[in-house]
Amino acid sequence: MKRRYAIAVLMLTANLTWSQDYQQKFEQLGTMLPTPNSYRSASGSPGHEYWQQRADYNISVTLNDRDQTISGAETITYTNNSPDPLGYLWVQLDQNMRAPGSDNSETQTSRIREQVAAKSLLSVSQDYHYTGGYQIHKVTDSQGNDLPHHINKTMMRVELPKTMGTGDKFSFKIEWSYNINDRMLIGGRSGYELFPEDGNYVYTIAQWFPRMAVYDDVNGWQNKQFLGRGEFALPFGDYQVAITVPADHIVAATGTLDNPKDVLLKETYDRFLQARNADSPVIIVSQQEAESKEKSPDMSRTSTWKFSAENVRDFAFATSRKFIWDAQGVQIGDRRPLAMSFYPKEGNPLWEEYSTDAVVKTLQTYSKYTIDYPYPVAISVHAASIGMEYPMICFNFGRPEKDGSYSDAVKYGMIGVIIHEVGHNFFPMIINSDERQWTWMDEGLNSFMQYRTEVEQYENFPSKRGPASSIVPYMSGDKSYIRPIMTNSEQILQFGNNAYGKPATALNILRETVMGPELFDYAFKEYAKRWAFKHPTPADFFRTMEDASAVDLDWFWRGWFYSTDHVDLGIDQVKWYRIKETDQSVERKLSNKKQRATGGEETKTEDNSDSFEGGFEEFSVVPTDSRYYGEFLARVDDKAIIEEHADQNFYEITFTNEGGLVTPIIVEFTYSDGSKELEKIPAEIWRYNEKKVTKVFVKEKEVVNISLDPDGDTADTSVENNFFPKKEVKSRFQEFKEKEG
Repeated sequence: MKRRYAIAVLMLTANLTWSQDYQQKFEQLGTMLPTPNSYRSASGSPGHEYWQQRADYNISVTLNDRDQTISGAETITYTNNSPDPLGYLWVQLDQNMRAPGSDNSETQTSRIREQVAAKSLLSVSQDYHYTGGYQIHKVTDSQGNDLPHHINKTMMRVELPKTMGTGDKFSFKIEWSYNINDRMLIGGRSGYELFPEDGNYVYTIAQWFPRMAVYDDVNGWQNKQFLGRGEFALPFGDYQVAITVPADHIVAATGTLDNPKDVLLKETYDRFLQARNADSPVIIVSQQEAESKEKSPDMSRTSTWKFSAENVRDFAFATSRKFIWDAQGVQIGDRRPLAMSFYPKEGNPLWEEYSTDAVVKTLQTYSKYTIDYPYPVAISVHAASIGMEYPMICFNFGRPEKDGSYSDAVKYGMIGVIIHEVGHNFFPMIINSDERQWTWMDEGLNSFMQYRTEVEQYENFPSKRGPASSIVPYMSGDKSYIRPIMTNSEQILQFGNNAYGKPATALNILRETVMGPELFDYAFKEYAKRWAFKHPTPADFFRTMEDASAVDLDWFWRGWFYSTDHVDLGIDQVKWYRIKETDQSVERKLSNKKQRATGGEETKTEDNSDSFEGGFEEFSVVPTDSRYYGEFLARVDDKAIIEEHADQNFYEITFTNEGGLVTPIIVEFTYSDGSKELEKIPAEIWRYNEKKVTKVFVKEKEVVNISLDPDGDTADTSVENNFFPKKEVKSRFQEFKEKEG
């Protein structure tokens, strides 16, 4: 009993030592995540009683090219699939963010400097000579009876004549109009661009109709006000949309064009049909044809383009007489959607050469990692200084110089934004997360997939988000300007790094370093399949990734998504050992800590902790005491064990975690013969002590150099402490930086 008591005391003392640096980085997320229920299961999949609402639209809209206005009328049919009775509905009025006195304008911070550009002064004064926001003309039921409604800034509450029960449908009508904003002057996700040389416009139109807010099992109504940054939460439905524009315009829109023969010239229609089976872009409307219309605009006639779209969460369109149009089919599974591009001559030759090709490559890569692209079209529209996404259509920057020349930066910037915005078809247009609440769930996952597309489809693409090295400056920055990824969209301080770059890098590290591609890809695809055309939350993503891989990732989510810790591992100490040899003749042949590695006279080394120059230390291996066996009768062969390890080198390495973010330890050993070996130690090595751990590595060869994370795979923010011997830090640090660069 006394011996057992002594062992217990020893273990308790050890545990107390471990607990001094214990910060709960490996505690499970159970208390932080929502409790699973019949709507959302503990596995991360939709529960057996999962439900979501539906909103179907029938819209007629007219765009006036003379005064840049929009007027429209819509019928919304809302289906209550929830178990809850609903006495009113919330409708989003996003254009009201531009209305006089909106929260968006009132809460903008500003300051005056010694010199202020005139255009910047307008953003301070807000004196644009423009009146934004919706004019809501009517809200009625399907029989034309007025419905009580109340507008609260960017939200409108529509009161129902009677409470909706589960399974009930209700149809109502809204008539509205608004002034389209000048994007060059005012900015915005949508609006118009004037081309002064020919006096024509390109319209990229989004958030243009009153849209239903989401009602779900997580938040009830998602009616958080639109302040301009946090994007959109929207239910799925079917759309029938009629768009009336000048007769010489070309319209690109969400969905299928239902009346192409009515709005296209015969030769244009023939090319449109040809493009479906083409394996390279077919010019449907040429630059010469577009330029001809620019010179002689037809303002006297209109045409109505009719589109239909099934199971989408939104609808956007672009229209201009300036549009060049090219398209090709792309085989995705058993479907062949059309990849299309629309652009003015100011986008050429860049757009004709690269845009549709980028659309094709994006659909191929994203379909590989998620689900097969389910929609009939995927459209890239040229729009200055913007990247913005909607179902089946997106608006993308990338404009060459006036003479048609462009730099690699412009070229790759354009390709990158097209990949990103087309990729948003998957996140969040299909895998429909709440953008108003969690920007990273669409931007971060999409940026990660953008990186995969750039790596797999292009040679030496200068990717900006995804590689571990790209996030190091942000992660090592002033923590007072950094917030966790799990921060609401409106409170994020460094939006691009927080919502795009850091999650993309985190997922890349999760794939390449923590889980491995096979496990990660399977789990990621499972998440996409589970939540396609549904409304996932962060917990659904976290739980699915673990459920489908059998990898406990709670420590990873805690560190990367819930904290502002960063990766900074270091080699604190290295001790080299060999088993003490009893044969004195052998012993004299071996270097030890009293004899320099180069041989010669015995020299007492005061401090060899920074290098291997002092040689190794010896330790004795003694016969195993019977107390190690307990009740077992069998015994190990002590002599055989000693002989087996007699010529081996034991390296006791103490690692430190200076940045706080626990991470796998990647160690590279360089041997005296010049060969190298890489070992990856799971992050769970930090579970007993999150700041310092010691591990012994047994090697046949003698080690001359040790490096941590030699390829920069973990986003280590300070690599100066990653090397041993420490006297070689400067030269090896420079070698590391050259490899990274």
